[in-house]
Amino acid sequence: MTPPLLELEHVVVRAGGRAILDVPALGLEAGTTTGVLGPNGAGKSTLLRVAAALLEPTSGRLLLDGRAASRVRLRAVTSAVLQRPLLRRGSVRSNVETGMRFHRVPRDVMHERSAAWMRRLGIAGLADRPATSLSGGEAQRVSLARALAVEPRLLLLDEPFAALDAPTRGELLADLREVLADTGTAALMVTHDRDEAAALCDRLAVLHDGELRQHGPAAAVLDHPADPECARTLGFDTVLPSRLAERWLGEGSGEVALRAVDCQVVEDGDERFAHPAVLRRIVPLGPVARVVVEVDGHALQASAPVPVPAWLQERGVGRPVRIHLRMEGARRLGGSPATGETESALGSAAHGRRQS
Repeated sequence: MTPPLLELEHVVVRAGGRAILDVPALGLEAGTTTGVLGPNGAGKSTLLRVAAALLEPTSGRLLLDGRAASRVRLRAVTSAVLQRPLLRRGSVRSNVETGMRFHRVPRDVMHERSAAWMRRLGIAGLADRPATSLSGGEAQRVSLARALAVEPRLLLLDEPFAALDAPTRGELLADLREVLADTGTAALMVTHDRDEAAALCDRLAVLHDGELRQHGPAAAVLDHPADPECARTLGFDTVLPSRLAERWLGEGSGEVALRAVDCQVVEDGDERFAHPAVLRRIVPLGPVARVVVEVDGHALQASAPVPVPAWLQERGVGRPVRIHLRMEGARRLGGSPATGETESALGSAAHGRRQS
């Protein structure tokens, strides 16, 4: 069996007397893109610095192609793209060729590669422009061309789309996805945006307080959070504690996570399906409104259509409302994504409640 391109084993980084990164095992396969999700301070950038050989772990080891990875070996096969491109003075062409000069690529090969990557990333017409005159999206394309021109085996991406507007981000993301697929380059991308992760990544890892909480195929991780912290990172805004889930869904439900769109505020409804709550806050957010309600002292994130219905606007904070749970979107935390245990168990519980 071919070993992962890069493998982290029992990697721990300590600072200030505490572990800021704890990764028991994480493998980056050749030809795949692995995304690292987590809130601010979760340890994402620390993980990227370890993978880039910029930070020595306190304990544990890194393996490259199954062998101990020295700093020199790691730096020889990796290239990085940062959130804010670090471009040197000079032309776009000069910036694209910077990495290749450090790698001592022959001049004729360097010129050929830089021209090819500028064409591929749509910046050939900017070759003679000063790099300091570029827009954010153009600068990030230059940064990507520079990183890819050295033909890395592992591309490290640190929030590469965060500073870009939505249209620019979408175009660049699509271009990068095609490039990675065509070249077979492995990538490790740190992001807080689960939509970017879903669009680009084959596998996902979720960090919380420096701890690797969950990792696996992207589709499975995005749809089957392992615990409440992973659930919130993956967009499941509402986590029903066991006591509440069992009251509403039946015994054995355990903790259940739902996205806000699957937890809707309604004026009236069948008491079996629309549960009593207290209105705490309404925040319009684009096509839907985020509604915070409270049940037994527990805050839940729900949704309502925009414009907010008149009855809800008039209801007032502290007044009773009902919330309807769309069970198709509910996930039992810790359920097995491989067997579909989460959906089937909740579906059975909900069906039993409907029959009663």
